[in-house]
Amino acid sequence: MTGFLRGVATALVTPFTEDGVNFATLGALLARQEQGGADAVVVLGTTGEPSTMAAEEKEAVIRFARAHCGKMKLVVGTGGNDTSAAVKMTRLAAELGADGILAVTPYYNKCTQRGLAAYYRTLCAAVPLPVIAYNVPARTGINLLPATMAELAEIPNMAGVKEASGDMAQVMETARRIRGKCDLYAGEDALALPILAAGGTAVISVVSNLFPAEVKRLADLVAKGDLKAANRLSDALLPLVGACFSEVNPIPVKAALALLGYDVGLPRAPLTEIEPPHLELLKTALLGFEAERKRCG
Repeated sequence: MTGFLRGVATALVTPFTEDGVNFATLGALLARQEQGGADAVVVLGTTGEPSTMAAEEKEAVIRFARAHCGKMKLVVGTGGNDTSAAVKMTRLAAELGADGILAVTPYYNKCTQRGLAAYYRTLCAAVPLPVIAYNVPARTGINLLPATMAELAEIPNMAGVKEASGDMAQVMETARRIRGKCDLYAGEDALALPILAAGGTAVISVVSNLFPAEVKRLADLVAKGDLKAANRLSDALLPLVGACFSEVNPIPVKAALALLGYDVGLPRAPLTEIEPPHLELLKTALLGFEAERKRCG
């Protein structure tokens, strides 16, 4: 299927207190996204730290996001390395009102391409919702290859692939094989511009936690064919993108949100508080981007 996501979908952080999820801050973050023009939010994706959350917390976050995401589409991360558990989570998300599913490739198990195809076929059969495959080999140890994605593109509710392999040759080959069948989504902020220019329909973004309107504008500029303006905006964003990935996500973006005044808490162990040199890099990047925004109006 095509057309599920357009523009920007923010891979939202999960704010924590020492006792659990900080729902007051989660509400403020959802409001920031809606005010910034985000088209969708993704909860319980990598940026949301679901691997350290209890089942009750995950359910509560989905319920809260459904009630507070306004006109934005709600996409829920439900994938995992246990197909049975992923199916249960996918069905729960559907029951709680998700508009779509983001399913990361199974991690640690290192299944074959045949196993990947079976995994996604099972998830797609479990619910009628659009399902987005998420390819991020640096985290999972497995790469969703273009030929496999082409096979999955034939599934009626396979909405597309969030590509975060970092390999533009692979991205282009995947785009060629799935074009017109399902969509390509940029899964790395640093490659948002080239992936959008190659036919990507949306950015599933981490940096849009901070500046949703600007990432949305980048997607809109590419869609309109104004690559000159899109390049200028991308150039302004890239130092901030670099700072937001100076440590493993979501450590830096949570630190950045704290600098912007949001009580998101620290990442959960085994993730740690941002290192001082990277915090300084983040501060510099935020100030630089704010200055560039003012200069450009």
